[in-house]
Amino acid sequence: MRIKNFDEDKHILYLVATPIGNLSEMTPRAIEVLNSVVAIGCEDTRVSKQLLNNFNISKKLISCHEHNEEQASIELLKYLEDGNVAYISDAGYPGISDPGHRLLLKVLDNGYKVSVVSGANAMINALIGSGLDTTHFYFHGFLASKHSTRIHELEELKNKKETLIFYESPHRIEDTLIDLKTILGNRKAVIARELTKRFEEFIREDLNTLCEIDVSTLKGEMVLVIEGNKNNEKVSETEVLSYAKNLISNGINTKTAAKLTAEHFKVSKNAVYDVLIKK
Repeated sequence: MRIKNFDEDKHILYLVATPIGNLSEMTPRAIEVLNSVVAIGCEDTRVSKQLLNNFNISKKLISCHEHNEEQASIELLKYLEDGNVAYISDAGYPGISDPGHRLLLKVLDNGYKVSVVSGANAMINALIGSGLDTTHFYFHGFLASKHSTRIHELEELKNKKETLIFYESPHRIEDTLIDLKTILGNRKAVIARELTKRFEEFIREDLNTLCEIDVSTLKGEMVLVIEGNKNNEKVSETEVLSYAKNLISNGINTKTAAKLTAEHFKVSKNAVYDVLIKK
């Protein structure tokens, strides 16, 4: 279906990007659109009210977050009958590790139009400022909070050649860094935190070094940018096993041999260890 958003009479849902830190990131177009709509859906009415007050925008706010998005979408559809509606998340783009996608689908299913108002995005800021390869990249968002699920996710990602990008919160950063090092091996890595705010910081190191940082100094929401898998060829199990067994024959214990082999081939230490104990 081809839809020209501004050539038809149907009302529009505007998905409006909001500042990720610095209020100056609020674009003139975002302010114009938010002033023009009949209602604004938002992730958290308290956060959004503070933001809108800064720009003298006074509109009906409808709470629409991950726990009530289905029901709130129905309410916002009623406002779309009367005019254009906007949706904003607490920071950045709606739908990117934030609510908004289910609302978008509901709006499209009911024959209305959707348009995006550009703005700030933490993922892009972190990637561009990281110093790592920007040619191809893979954005994953938040890894699972459950350890076993997070490990499974990383195992599926470890062979990707693209630069990897994750979001993470302060209370989980330590566990996540350890799991990244364990599964991906020691790669170049960057923590970007407090982006566009007063205490913006880029920590450009490798995963081994990042794991040694005092996590109490890592405040605020963070973006992790990790070097992709640089191995040009997939290492065979036979090759890995031969290398590890040679170390063991020279008096190195199995655990250390697995660690040294993983570092040599840039593969998972756990995977090497599993192969060794099976043989």
